[in-house]
Amino acid sequence: QVQLVESGGGLVQPGGSLRLSCTASTSIASSYVGWYRQAPGKQRELVARDGAGGSIMYPDSVKGRFTLSRDNALSTVYLQMNNLKPEDTAVYYCNVRWVSGDYWGQGTQVTVSS
Repeated sequence: QVQLVESGGGLVQPGGSLRLSCTASTSIASSYVGWYRQAPGKQRELVARDGAGGSIMYPDSVKGRFTLSRDNALSTVYLQMNNLKPEDTAVYYCNVRWVSGDYWGQGTQVTVSS
């Protein structure tokens, strides 16, 4: 059973930064990875994900502020979040997609508030 363990969430003031981490219990070298978020009363939405050829997709709401990266040797996916805004408040979930299936982390809370 693949496990994804997330960390790095917390409370931050507007304009601040956080880095989320997601470590898998198996190699992520042959996978696509991404981050999603879900705010109270809203649907889960894409924050960032990679695709074929190393391309990375970001929605306009986070473009230029968030950066997805990965370290295959550590089986870890990162989300660097800068210039955070109150509307970024949500539970953030990492997602790793192998040919064998789609796996999610348990979620980590990010709260942006003064």
